[in-house]
Amino acid sequence: MKIEVVDLFCGVGGLSAGFRKAGISVLAGIDFDASCKYAYEKNIKAEFLPANVAELSGSDIDRLYSPGATKVLVGCAPCQPFSMYTGRYRQNETPEDTDKRWNLLREFARIIEEVQPDIVSMENVPRVAIHPAFNSFVDRLKVAGYQVTYQKVRAQNYGVPQRRTRLVLFASKFGEVKLIEPTHLDSPMTVREAIGSLPPIKAGEADTVDRLHQSRNLKETNLRRIRATREGGSWKDWDKSLQLACHRKPEGKSFRAVYGRMRWDEPSPVITTQCLGIGNGRFGHPEQDRAISIREAAILQSFPADFEFVAPGERVNQLRLARQIGNAVPVRLGEAVARSIKRHLENHVQA
Repeated sequence: MKIEVVDLFCGVGGLSAGFRKAGISVLAGIDFDASCKYAYEKNIKAEFLPANVAELSGSDIDRLYSPGATKVLVGCAPCQPFSMYTGRYRQNETPEDTDKRWNLLREFARIIEEVQPDIVSMENVPRVAIHPAFNSFVDRLKVAGYQVTYQKVRAQNYGVPQRRTRLVLFASKFGEVKLIEPTHLDSPMTVREAIGSLPPIKAGEADTVDRLHQSRNLKETNLRRIRATREGGSWKDWDKSLQLACHRKPEGKSFRAVYGRMRWDEPSPVITTQCLGIGNGRFGHPEQDRAISIREAAILQSFPADFEFVAPGERVNQLRLARQIGNAVPVRLGEAVARSIKRHLENHVQA
């Protein structure tokens, strides 16, 4: 049985990398962000197509598959509208507002209807399920002949050294797809296991061997703040002279994780697109006086330590890489999705 995958909204290839680890052929990744091209093609060994999904037809995608192959279409429509960090569900929003904010999910459904792949999978933030646009997406797949299932999944249960809960959806022409059993339910990977062996660096410096093992520079005040923060601690460890004005207000006391350090022997918090700044969450290194490095963020997203994000000679753009890494599907979660699909097809489709 020949299984072939096309990855919509692929970014730098976290989900595709998971499919490759599971031994499934990835044909191409499609994303509007052309800056992902080098990393995707270098690591996934597949074609990257810079394109707006809304401007693609089903035939554009269908012709990528080989005749007779079992077609798998996967994707993670950009989740910012659904995220608790960057968007809120608006119960009173107008249909016009909905059209603008959820259009990519509708386009994903359109592509599925036109391509008619055998298997579909989508990964997103859990909050997507509370919006009518998601219910419409599911209904359209059912009408198109798919059996649809979805559930919340804790990424740390599948070897991702990070507390990250995601919604994983499967749709199949052959029956119900069940997610494989957790591989790390009782022994989640910790920050120490993931990044503890990397060479120490200072804030604003880069490792001499791996230039992606670099962290953002810190001003003197923030250096004093991180030095005053214990492992697993936050701004609450500081002397009042170091606290920000917002921390002294009643509402500021709810921001417990900002300027925090990670704990060595626990999974990390969610790696976001702002993960290189200590003021954006619990992104301080457990013991070194700095925020986590680009490489550490990637490893905590379960990218391989040798994953190449930047072409030789290209300048390292920290903010761009943080966005790409934070938006990625954790590789090991992608592998769990891939192995679930592989098992499903082995049980339902004759070779």
